[in-house]
Amino acid sequence: MTLEYQLNSIMQYSLDHLDQYSVLRLKEDNLNSLIAPHLKAQLILLHTEGAPALVLDLSDVSFVDSSGLSAILTGNRLWKDDITDKFILIGVKSPNIQRLIEISQLQAILAIENNLEDALKHLV
Repeated sequence: MTLEYQLNSIMQYSLDHLDQYSVLRLKEDNLNSLIAPHLKAQLILLHTEGAPALVLDLSDVSFVDSSGLSAILTGNRLWKDDITDKFILIGVKSPNIQRLIEISQLQAILAIENNLEDALKHLV
């Protein structure tokens, strides 16, 4: 079941809760210093509530700044497991975001897949 949210008129996103994972789709053009604190808070809440794995969908996002990158890394740290990736990014289509990940050399740290189907292969 997909739930649509708008957090304090600041962050819009949808959330799908399934048995073995949740999918948070950020419905914002920019993941910047205005949005990042709200995303971090939502990630911490989901982890605290016991979401076993999280797929963060950035399909609608075209720009991420350093605050947004910090929020993504927070999610990665929360769900990091020695055996499998429990935090996976999908929908990283924007050349700006791809370049930021490459410049930061995070492609070796973050699990990034094209779509949900590919991400689920990591979670099974």
